[in-house]
Formats: sequence, C-alpha cells, structure tokens
Amino acid sequence: MTITVDDAGSGDLLFGIVIGAYREETGDFCYDVIDVKFFQPALFRKKEYLTETTKIMQQLLDRLKPKPDEEINVCQGYIFDEAVEALRETYGDRIHRVRVVGEPQRLVEIAYLDEIRNLGYEPLPERDEKRAKNFFHMMRWLKANPDMIKYAKTGWPRLSRYRMFKPYAGKVERGTFSAVCSDCGKDCAVPFKPEENKAVYCKTCWAKRKAKSAKK
Repeated sequence: MTITVDDAGSGDLLFGIVIGAYREETGDFCYDVIDVKFFQPALFRKKEYLTETTKIMQQLLDRLKPKPDEEINVCQGYIFDEAVEALRETYGDRIHRVRVVGEPQRLVEIAYLDEIRNLGYEPLPERDEKRAKNFFHMMRWLKANPDMIKYAKTGWPRLSRYRMFKPYAGKVERGTFSAVCSDCGKDCAVPFKPEENKAVYCKTCWAKRKAKSAKK
C-alpha cells in the first residue's frame, strides 16, 4: 500500500497552500491548509511555513494511520524539505521524494480550487498551462477587490515591484530590505531600497562578482 502527499497553491498569489494525503488502494483522501498568514511578511521571512508543513503532514499521516510496511511518497516541492527530514525519524526509508501525478495531484488541486472559489475568485480554466497569465489574473482580481489582499501571499519579495503591494513590502530587519537576487533568483536582504529595473544581488552572488572583477 502507498500514501502519496502533494501540495497545491504554492506558486499562486491567492490563499495559503493545500497539503493533501491520498491512499491509492482505498481512495482515502484528506487535506489541510497552511494558512496564508505564513506567506505574509512577518512569518514568511522566518520561514515558519516549513515548520507548519511538518505539523500538517504529520497530522494527515496520523489520520490515515500508515501500516508498518506502507510506503509514503512525498512531492519533490521545496515546501516538504524540512518535513521529510523530520518525519524520516519516525518512518525511516519508507519516505520517498517523487514527482506526483494522477489522482493525488488532481484531488489536491481540486481542494485548492474549492478554497479560492470560497473567496469569491473564479480560477482560469487554463491555469496549469499559463502560470504567468494566472498570476496576473489573480492580481487584477485583488485590484478590483482590495479588501481581499489579506488573502494574498504578500510576503513574496518580488511583489514589491507592484504599486498595490508596496504597503506590504516592509523591511526584512532594521536597515535592510527584501529583494530577489538577479543572479540566483533567491530571496535576500539588501541594505538599500531596491529600484525597479535595477539588478540586485545576494551576498553570495555579490561576492562572486567582486572576485571576478578583481581577477580582470
């Protein structure tokens, strides 16, 4: 028997992230939600969503009660990195990282779509094929419904380039600002307010660039 764990909504602007667990042999399915507050500035900067993922994943497995010889397949998404390491202490090498497709993926996606529809938002039919279009569709909906921004992942540093999200793009810590590195694409903190259309680098990439310049 096999339990498969997947997520939906991690790349979407609206709502939190749905985590679901599915047992193929019986069709049992259950899910829970990482609240959107974990993707808003205060908690997002501390990466508290990783700890919350571990907690939710353990609760879902407790509900399904894995058999002693049952395999547990977990999506390869970054959201599960900390959870997998923690849960391997309990389940050992029965936990595997896989690319989730088929029924578990479908059920988790449906659960996420139901949640965002409950907000009053109607998803694009082709959202899976057109991720960029999906992002701007959600953003336009938020612009038309500003009172719903409380349900947006406003902790994403890249949102600071859009006027409607600037009030939520606070400082990472005193004297620093959130940004996205122009080289590696990772979130970082810089000691100045980033400007639109101007490259920003994290400490590691900046050091590499300085080293290359010194060799010239």
